Amino acid sequence: MADHDSLYHRLFSHPLMVEHLVRDAVPDAMAAGVDFARMERVVAKFHDRAGQRRDGDVIWRLPTREGVDVYLYLLLEFQSRNDWWMAVRAQVYEGLLWQHLIAERSLKAGDPLPPVLLVVLHNGTDRWSAPTDTADLVGLPAESPLWPWQPRIRYHVIDMGRLPGDDLARRDTLTALLFRLEQQPDPDELAALVDEVVGWFRRHPAVQDLMRLFAELVRQALAGIEPRVAMPDDLLEARTMLATLGQDWKRRWRAEGKAEGKAETLIRMAERRFGPLSSALRARVLSADEASLDAWIDRLLDGADLDTVFGLH
Repeated sequence: MADHDSLYHRLFSHPLMVEHLVRDAVPDAMAAGVDFARMERVVAKFHDRAGQRRDGDVIWRLPTREGVDVYLYLLLEFQSRNDWWMAVRAQVYEGLLWQHLIAERSLKAGDPLPPVLLVVLHNGTDRWSAPTDTADLVGLPAESPLWPWQPRIRYHVIDMGRLPGDDLARRDTLTALLFRLEQQPDPDELAALVDEVVGWFRRHPAVQDLMRLFAELVRQALAGIEPRVAMPDDLLEARTMLATLGQDWKRRWRAEGKAEGKAETLIRMAERRFGPLSSALRARVLSADEASLDAWIDRLLDGADLDTVFGLH
């Protein structure tokens, strides 16, 4: 998990990745007229609830053509379950960022605070269902006169595994490729994605440093499919490996499907002759390879009992 955090930190430390993220997944921010040519990283280290530094978070200053700076705060959340209290944490981090900017920019009384856009990037297996607004966490009825005194913080969540695949496939951006790699493609889909990644970088040779990071993403995606297979560093070599792996998967699926059909037929025939099979024997049949199933089917034709058919004695 730490490697994933580090990889994403390096990815979104690159201005082009941040630009594509904003254009792809934070469209409302574009109304501010962001001038991506003048964006810059903000180095600010904060701590989480356990006192650990949140080195994985990434902050960018996005100047706008109206003269207002918007601060994009990316919270990288790579965990299996979403955090119900993320809105509270977001409020803390936004306050810490403002304190940092007040000190660094020497803001004085009367100066406006710069706006902050908090974005949570989530790649967990569970759908993100936590409240995205502190108002949904505060225990007050809607008509309460106390609402004007309650803090109001919202964040935008990008649930990468739930983004529509068809829409992503139509986008010619690095973040679209990233999100598709996070959606656990099978070997054939991953091979096609590698083709698209290689094609994208051939059309954009000025950002070859990002291609190395995408090779790491492909390696992680492959590890989720076949953890015992070591992927080469070169994406073109990886493409050849994935094509072979895809063929192996297809052969395995066909074999498994054929074996499953034989197992079900064997169970049905055996129960017609000898009555219901025990749960242990059914499990043995369903997990057997094709050669064993063929042998049992042959013995079923002449076997006097289950012991003879399945070699139980």
